[in-house]
Amino acid sequence: MTGSPHPAEFSLVDEAWIPVLDAGGQRRTVSLLGLFEQAGDLRMIACELPTQTFAILRLALAILHRASDGPAGEAAWQALWRDRKLPTVDIVDYLGAFRERFDLLHPKHPFYQVADLRAAKENTYGLERIIADVPSGMPFLTTRAGPGMDSITPAEAARWLVHCQAYDPSGIKTGAVGDPRVKGGRGYPIGVATLGALGGVYLEGATLLETLLLNLVPVAPGWQVVDDRDLPVWEREPQTATEEADATRGPFGLLSLYTWQSRRIRLFGGAGVITGAMISNGDRLDWQDRHLLEPMSVWGRSGPREREQKRTPIYLPRPHDHSRALWRGLQTLLPSPPPPGAEPPQRLSPMVVQWLARMTVTGVVRPDFQAQPHAVSVTYGTQQSVIDEVFSDALTMNVLLLAEDSALRAAAVDAAGDSEAAVVVLRRLADNLARAAGSRDTDSGEADRAAERAYARLDRAFRDWLARLGPESDPVAERAYWQKLVRRAISRLGRELVEAAGPTAWVGRTGTDRHGRELHFSSFQAEAWFRTGLAKALPMSAEPKNETPEPPIGGAESAHQRQEAGV
Repeated sequence: MTGSPHPAEFSLVDEAWIPVLDAGGQRRTVSLLGLFEQAGDLRMIACELPTQTFAILRLALAILHRASDGPAGEAAWQALWRDRKLPTVDIVDYLGAFRERFDLLHPKHPFYQVADLRAAKENTYGLERIIADVPSGMPFLTTRAGPGMDSITPAEAARWLVHCQAYDPSGIKTGAVGDPRVKGGRGYPIGVATLGALGGVYLEGATLLETLLLNLVPVAPGWQVVDDRDLPVWEREPQTATEEADATRGPFGLLSLYTWQSRRIRLFGGAGVITGAMISNGDRLDWQDRHLLEPMSVWGRSGPREREQKRTPIYLPRPHDHSRALWRGLQTLLPSPPPPGAEPPQRLSPMVVQWLARMTVTGVVRPDFQAQPHAVSVTYGTQQSVIDEVFSDALTMNVLLLAEDSALRAAAVDAAGDSEAAVVVLRRLADNLARAAGSRDTDSGEADRAAERAYARLDRAFRDWLARLGPESDPVAERAYWQKLVRRAISRLGRELVEAAGPTAWVGRTGTDRHGRELHFSSFQAEAWFRTGLAKALPMSAEPKNETPEPPIGGAESAHQRQEAGV
């Protein structure tokens, strides 16, 4: 599909447009061809937003899947991993064959666009429609105000174009001529773009080459399947303004999924600058039960859909909880396998994680290899019409933690739960101290502030502890060690809360506990409940018996009542 160049041309194959970090930590940009040729010397794709990085990684994976012919089976993947080498010659030939379809400004089939897309009434379109970090209707909240919104380079436009097809919000779009869904010149909401529904996860290696291979799930039984209809968008007839028919649009496999056209887009400008973009509705995608196809998301069962459709299980992708660091939700990334004979699991880990676990168990990947699961997702606001938050977090861990039956994995997930249990005890201390000081508000905010401080102190410690787990680690000893770290950190925070409570809290006052019993709340009493609760939450952190015991709380009956109230 090669041909002579036209006056305005920007080839994504040859022009530098993808930001990367090299092995020395220097930032630069490369072309698609350069991305693959230099992958062994690059650290990572490093775009303006983590969602942009994820979207461009999936584009690169679609090219790699096609150029590697799958890869066709486990043996083909193992050969690539063993040699740590991409099929560069095949990639060069492939990109050369479809070079015209990667031209951002092609007059007939511009990349990821519809050349003749237009509205019934000719409008002027700005860049705020495609640039995700410009708040809708609030341009004063961005550094792009003024000349920064007048135009952007084709390189930046290409990045936002790929991002828009992946994460564009829902809401009313410009009605495109020829789209039968348009009413009154408007395209009514069809939902967010493809990746907006995912709790995206990809695996990072030490280099971009390793990252590409770690996320390259092969065509093999139980993983991906062969379907002749599965093609990337640039190998198909150019899209039009209309939505493609259900029978032909798929997705039929990773190639169509990774290059899904959620929107119909047209960029305006020329070879030197892009000045605007028209965005209309594209193809809808129902994510129900796509867990056997989409490898880069966490999944969970949908109770409402199971009740509605009267069948089980039904799985949907689960965006990440943006209020918690990734390690705090480790059981979502690495769910425990259900016991034999139990009903289908509530959660499923991403296929890329399952694949790497298999390669570790079978000995293809060394047991001392460390990978970095990287989580990415978006929360939308106002009926999903605007992007509210972008979530990104990563953890470094030994590959043995990815295996379902790994005792090390169970220890890590339980250790994250230990942290949560200890913070619950700290929250109760903060509440009890507030009551001792005379607060009648059971939601004074003191508990939330105490929890935030606790998670901030535990965050780096957990990440470091998790990263050093390996083949020689004893799961029981490591969990006990973590519980001791948690107990030390939370105890210190508890002492700080008690010391800051003031004389009023030391005197205390009488109140009722959650069971309706009348008790005296004071700093001393709250701290006693706290120590008992912490010992219960972290039983493996107990000090040796020859250590000096804590002073007694009081009589047996009083101590029992106090434990019930405070723990």
